[in-house]
Amino acid sequence: MKNITMYSGPMCAFCEAAKRLFLRNNLQYEEIDISKKDGLRDEMIKKSNGRRTIPQIFFDEQHIGGYQELRTLEKSGELQEKIK
Repeated sequence: MKNITMYSGPMCAFCEAAKRLFLRNNLQYEEIDISKKDGLRDEMIKKSNGRRTIPQIFFDEQHIGGYQELRTLEKSGELQEKIK
């Protein structure tokens, strides 16, 4: 199983939606709140090839995208295959 990492922030509806998606699919993830420490936003932007919005989600080191991309994977049935 791949490690799931999600960069998030406070008061982010899409971050909360991603958390609910992970919960209903019984997936554990590491959450990195970019507001908690200087440099985390820059780290996220670098890893996600310039994307500045949250959440940004990774399976191991593979950038998945944000909530919309995650939801698309779930709806298409590809989510479980991608995290193997």
